[in-house]
Amino acid sequence: MKTLPNDTNSNYTSKPGGASPNLAFQAGLGATLSVITFATTLSNAFVIATIYQSRKLHTPANFLIASLAVTDLLVSILVMPISVVYTVSHTWTLGQIVCYIWLSSDISCCTASILHLCVIALDRYWAITDAIEYSKKRTTARAAGMIVTAWVIAISISLPPLYWRHVKAEELNSCNVNNDNIFYTIYSTFGAFYIPTLLLIVLYGRIYVEARKRILKQPLKKEGKRLTSAHLIEDSPGSAASGTSPNYGTQEITARERAPSGSPTQVKVTVSDSLLEKKRISAARERKATKTLGIILGAYIICWLPFFIYTLLVPICTSCMYPELFDVFTWLGYLNSLINPIIYTMSNEDFKKAFHKLIRFRCCLS
Repeated sequence: MKTLPNDTNSNYTSKPGGASPNLAFQAGLGATLSVITFATTLSNAFVIATIYQSRKLHTPANFLIASLAVTDLLVSILVMPISVVYTVSHTWTLGQIVCYIWLSSDISCCTASILHLCVIALDRYWAITDAIEYSKKRTTARAAGMIVTAWVIAISISLPPLYWRHVKAEELNSCNVNNDNIFYTIYSTFGAFYIPTLLLIVLYGRIYVEARKRILKQPLKKEGKRLTSAHLIEDSPGSAASGTSPNYGTQEITARERAPSGSPTQVKVTVSDSLLEKKRISAARERKATKTLGIILGAYIICWLPFFIYTLLVPICTSCMYPELFDVFTWLGYLNSLINPIIYTMSNEDFKKAFHKLIRFRCCLS
């Protein structure tokens, strides 16, 4: 995302003191950024292919993850390759039309990627706090609506600065959002980062609290599986004869004892091993899902916070603008598009299995 005030453009196209650039450094920098770009493209493409080929992953929640991968894939295809050339050369030679397309793609795709994280967190929040009701509403159509909303917001943030960019890229040898409008800077940074970040922190906090409640309720210790103080219940002779029993939810009847005189039945109730195992697996998944969200949130903040702090600072303090530092913060933000698919693939067992099947399938074809 390129947002620079007008008076920084001249600094962006030349090195201080007129020193000639180090060709070896430029080559190394270009190679490094190209590897990051290729890895981002490949990892997001594999996530999309994995979800597409595995029927088990065809759920609304994974539809949101696939949409995030598509968005990050667009960043790696439409934004990062041109940014590699521009970052290395610090000179724009691709013309005004390409500049417009690149700037709009840069801002809208990066913002959409950030908003997708909010959409995924919101979906997870509803699923964990209102599981029964939300399971009825959690449809592909609803997920599609959330995705469209994210893109509409992203595009509404990317378009305004293009209308007041009167100076042509060829005249400045640069392609940046020449923005001296502090109101737009506040609008764009808060819409693209600060408000979504606040929403993510609130949602993650609520998800963490709710997940902790569920985990603490789970009977994790196997030693406590048997209800040693045998639950004594009374069945009428009619119900005993018909073979019916009261509904104990998570409990399972394993033994029956009838007194010879035909007195009411005494039943010893125990919790089954398989049911406890399911509960342990469920608790483990809750912990893992919560941990994954935490990692995603942490990686997102580390990647994008420096850029957006710097973007707010530069219009206020133009002497604080250092093009090289701006490039570092920009690419740190792009790096989030590489981290997202890695986190999802490494933290989800279903993704791992489907991913390995996909790799084996590709190897067999070759």
